Amino acid sequence: MDAVLGASLPVFIGLTVVLFGGAAFMMGQAVAGTWRPAWQVVTYGALLALADRFLVFALFGGELLSLTGYLVHAAVLVGIGLLAYRFMRAHKMVSQYPWLYERAGLFGWREKA
Repeated sequence: MDAVLGASLPVFIGLTVVLFGGAAFMMGQAVAGTWRPAWQVVTYGALLALADRFLVFALFGGELLSLTGYLVHAAVLVGIGLLAYRFMRAHKMVSQYPWLYERAGLFGWREKA
């Protein structure tokens, strides 16, 4: 498991999922809140994954240049960011255009009948 993650499981959960996952969630909300396209979440998520890999290396002695570790960390952070993006976009559509749209689940909206 350490070879795939590039770090131990507690370090992955604590640093990547909790700390950087929170940053990715806020990043996804910020991108959606300013009406930017979703591909920017992927770009910023990749940059967050670079910072995450560096802190894993610097603080916990993980492998810095682990390609699989970077890809796993980036996938988790981009996934969290895209979930937050879609959640915020649905919220913005419903709150800014209440005469046109209504909520359809946690991540969607639909036209009012």
